[in-house]
Parts: sequence; C-alpha cells; structure tokens
Amino acid sequence: MRFPRASALVSASLMALGLLVPALQHAQDADRKVSGGGISVPGWQGKVDARAASQGSSTADSKFEKSGNGFQVITGPASVYWNPSNTASGDYSVSATFREPKQTFSHAHPYGIFIAGSKLDTDQPNLVYCVAYRDGTFLVRGFSDGNVVNYSRRQPNDAVHKVDSPDAEVTQQVAWNVKGNRAECLVNGKVVAGFDKSELVGPGKLSSLDGIVGLRFTHNTDVFVTDFKVSK
Repeated sequence: MRFPRASALVSASLMALGLLVPALQHAQDADRKVSGGGISVPGWQGKVDARAASQGSSTADSKFEKSGNGFQVITGPASVYWNPSNTASGDYSVSATFREPKQTFSHAHPYGIFIAGSKLDTDQPNLVYCVAYRDGTFLVRGFSDGNVVNYSRRQPNDAVHKVDSPDAEVTQQVAWNVKGNRAECLVNGKVVAGFDKSELVGPGKLSSLDGIVGLRFTHNTDVFVTDFKVSK
C-alpha cells in the first residue's frame, strides 16, 4: 500500500517542478470536423496523418485558405500542407511566422515547418518537422516511410513564446537551417535543436535532407501563417 502513495508523492513533486505538464497536455481530444473544409489555395496539397485517415478523416475536414498575404489554417485532423514547387536541397533555410489568436481547445496544440519531404501523398511519407506550442515548448518529430520517428522530445525552451491565458494571442517564427552536415531548428530566431546529418538520415530515418518543404499542424489548431519562404 505504500508504493501507490510514494508514486503519488513523486508525481506531485514532478508536477510542482513542471516536468509532467507536457505529458498531461498530450491528453487527446477528438478531431473536430471543420465546416466548409478543404484546400482552396491554388497549387497547395495536403495529407492527414495515418491515424486520422484510418478513421475516415481527410483534408476536407480541415480548412486551408488564403488570408491576406498568407494562409489561415483551421485543422480537424493533424496534417501537413505543401506546394510541390517548394523544394530545397543542399544548404537552405525554410521559415514562416505563425499567429495563433487564442487557444482553441483545453490544451496547447503545435504547428511549424517540415523539411525533407517525399512520398507525401502516399501512406509512406518521409519528412521531419519542428513545431512550437503556446505553452513555451517545442518538439522535433518525423515520419520514415510512414512510421513515426522521435528526434527531440517535447521540452521547454526560453526562445518559444509562452502565454498563460487561453484567450491570449501568441506568435511564433519557426525555421529550419540546413548547412553542410548540420540541420538546426530555430524558434523566434534562436536555435532550439540541432542535429548532425547522421542523426536524421539513415536506416529507419530519412533518406536525405533534400526534398519538399511545407507546413505542419497538429489537430484542432486555428492559425494564421505569413512569410513562408525558402531561401539559399
């Protein structure tokens, strides 16, 4: 009978230190279906995650539309969006600014940039993405032939803007810089995670850091995207 109590005390201590917050905030809410959904920006395509697809969801359950000089993205299921003309190879940078007017659900949902995309419109996509959360955390994850690959656990970083009120607006700039044998994710201009090429490319990971680049959103987000650009 003492073990449960001890476990509870440890959990309480960890919560006090803020170490369990990311795990607790991963409690899943159901994917919504966005009215009038679909992709209405010429040249852009999208694909929902395999889990959502297996439940009958598609990009018709989210909305990807033009908004000013950028886009508004309202997701039901978790998705990636791309324009096949946006490719990058060798040394390059990809970035975009994400403005989230308020928290849509009971916990933070992330968004960001993916690189090294291939076979995106199949059930075996390849890519790596870096995403930011409004609670001051970030995550680097990807897909290798459709299998999830974790490159950096969700963790806090002072570079990621944090807001405490669900009604507060937050803006994050997310970028990837690839140079030589190094790839780095930056949030608001500061490096939050960096990888040698061998950490991202190889068996069970990516085949290359070259490929299509685009936008990554988890489920149930409502975000405005501006300044999406690819540069050498």
